[in-house]
Amino acid sequence: ASASGVAAAATTSAAAPRHAQALSERLGLKRTDGRALGERTQVVKASGITSKELVARLAAQSDVESVAVDQRRYAFAAPNDSRYAANAGISPVVGQWYLRAPDATVVSAINAEHAWDFTTGSSSVVVAVLDTGVRFDHPDLTSKLLPGYDFVTQDGTSNDGQPGRDADASDPGDWITLAETTQQGGPFYGCGDTDSNGNPIKADSSWHGTHTAGLIGAATNNGIGMAGAGYNVMVLPLRVLGKCGGYDSDIQAAMLYAGGIAVAGVPDNPTPAKVINLSLGSSGACGTYQSVVNQLLAKNIVVVAAAGNEGLAVGSPGNCTGVIAVGGLRHAGTKVGYSDLGAAVTLSAPAGNCVNIGTGEECLYPLLTTGNSGTTAPVAGAAGATYTTSGADASLGTSFSAPLVSGTVALMFSANPSLTPAAIKTALQSTARAFPTTSTDPTVKTCTTPTSTAQSTECICTTSTCGAGMLDAAAAVVAGAIPIAAANVGNTSPVVGTAVSLDGSVSTAASGIGRVISNYQWAIVSGSATLSATTGANVTVTPTAAGTVVVSLTVTDNTGASNATTTSIAATTAVTPPVSSGGGGGALNVAWLLMLLAAIAAVWHVTPAPERVRSDRADR
Repeated sequence: ASASGVAAAATTSAAAPRHAQALSERLGLKRTDGRALGERTQVVKASGITSKELVARLAAQSDVESVAVDQRRYAFAAPNDSRYAANAGISPVVGQWYLRAPDATVVSAINAEHAWDFTTGSSSVVVAVLDTGVRFDHPDLTSKLLPGYDFVTQDGTSNDGQPGRDADASDPGDWITLAETTQQGGPFYGCGDTDSNGNPIKADSSWHGTHTAGLIGAATNNGIGMAGAGYNVMVLPLRVLGKCGGYDSDIQAAMLYAGGIAVAGVPDNPTPAKVINLSLGSSGACGTYQSVVNQLLAKNIVVVAAAGNEGLAVGSPGNCTGVIAVGGLRHAGTKVGYSDLGAAVTLSAPAGNCVNIGTGEECLYPLLTTGNSGTTAPVAGAAGATYTTSGADASLGTSFSAPLVSGTVALMFSANPSLTPAAIKTALQSTARAFPTTSTDPTVKTCTTPTSTAQSTECICTTSTCGAGMLDAAAAVVAGAIPIAAANVGNTSPVVGTAVSLDGSVSTAASGIGRVISNYQWAIVSGSATLSATTGANVTVTPTAAGTVVVSLTVTDNTGASNATTTSIAATTAVTPPVSSGGGGGALNVAWLLMLLAAIAAVWHVTPAPERVRSDRADR
C-alpha cells in the first residue's frame, strides 16, 4: 500500500494501477503489475529475487506505506489422532472439543489448532509436571517423557517401596481403602471419596499425573489416541503426590529441581524446564512457596497452577505473586461450579463439565486424556493404557485447565525463547477472549467476590472473578512472537570518512504464516557518524571521527511486533607512510608496517536486543 500512488490501486479493473515499470526503473529490477486490491494497494511481481528480498527493497521506499508477501494459504489441518475429532465413534463423542476453534457451542475452546498452524512446538522446550508421577508405558506418552524424578519421601505415602527420593517417576497408584480412610489417627484418614450421603468410601487410583501429562504433551498427529496442547514439546514428570496427596517440602524441592536449581541430596536436573505445571494445591496463603516462585521467575521460568475446586478463593500455590493461576470454565464459557475464583485468577480455560448429568447419559464435556485401567496398582504395558471416557473416569477439574495453559506457554516459548514470565502473562491476558455476559439459562447469576461460602454452581464470569478472559492459545502465541533483528557489516574497521554498508535484510520474522519484516529503523546510538538513511533494509554509515560507532537497528513485522539489535564498528584515522631515507626501492619500512597494522585493528559485536497438599481433583 502506498501513500503517493507509486503502487496505488484504482477502484475498477479498467483503471488498475500500472506502476511496475516505475518501480523497475527506480530499483533496477524487472517487475510486473499484479492485481489491484483497493484504492491504495496493488500486487507487484518480480523475477530473479526472493519474496523476502523484494519486500525489503519495497519497504525502503519512502512512499510505500506497508508491504507484505502475497502468500499462499491453506485450510487449517487438524491432527489425525483418532480421538481428536468429534463423532469419531469413540467416547466421548465430542472428542477433544477443548482444543478446537471456539464456536457457538464450545465457546471456551482454546483454539489450539490455529496456534499449531503458527508453531507445533519445539522438543527443546520442557514442561515439568509435578503430580502423582506418570505411566511411562502409555503409547501416547512414551516418546514424549523425560526420565524425571520421584520426590515423595514420607513413609507410607510413597507407595512405591522406596520411602526416599529416587530416579523413578512412575506412578504406582494412589488408591485408598475403606479401612485407611476410616481409621481415625491414621495417615490416610478422610482421604477417600464419599457417597451421595456423605459417607466415606474407598478411592481408586487417580492416575492424575498421567492425565495432566497427556493434556500437555501427548504425541500429536501420530494417528492414534489424542493430541497434546503442546504438540512437540517434552514433559518432565516429577512425582510429588502419593497416597493422600503430598507435602510442601517435597513439592517445593521438585519445583527448584525442575528449574535447574540445586537441591540437596538430589542430582542436578539435566533437562531444566521452561514451564512448571502445578495441578495441585490447598487453602491458605502462599507462604513459603513465594521464595521458591521468586527463584524460578528470576530464571525466566513460568509457573502455572490450578485455581482449585472448592468454589472459594484461590489457595496456595496458585495465589502466589507471579504464578499464573487458571480458573475452570464450562464448554459454554461460564464458570464451572466447582472452580475457585477471585482476584488471584489470571485467566480461565476449559475444566470439563457434565451438562447432562442426572439424565442417565454419560458426561458430554469432559477433557479426554491419557490414563491407566488399573483400579489400584497399574496395569502394565499397552494392555493398561487407556484414555478417559465420559463415564466414571471422566476428567473434570481445574487440574485439567492448568495443563492447557502450560501447553500454550510452551508453544509461546517455542516461537520466542526470549520471552519473560511477565511478558507471557501479559500476552495471555491481553489476548484472552471476553467471557459471555449472559447465559441461556435465566437462573445462572453473575459470579461474585469469593467469601467463606462456596460458589458451587455455574455463574457468569467477570474479570474480577475469573481472570482476564478465556484462553486463546493462537492469539497468545502470535502475540508473544517477535522478529529477530540482525545486521551484516561491510567493514568493521573503516577509515574516517569511508562509507560502510549495513545490511539488515538478514533479520528474520518469527516463524509462522503471514510474518514478514515490514520496517527497518536505523539510528546512531553513540560515536561520530552519519547515516545515508534511517529506514530501509540497507543503509551506509560514515564515521566522521575516530572511535567506536554504535548503530541500532529496530525491525518491525507486519503485525507490529518489533525487536532491536546494535552493531559496532571501530573507525580509525588514515596513516601517512613516512618518507624513505634510502634512495629508490619503494619497499615498506618495517616499523611503519607494524604501525599500520595496529591502526586498522578493530573489533565489532552484535548485541540482541509441612502442610499436606492434595491433588486438585473435582467431583462432577
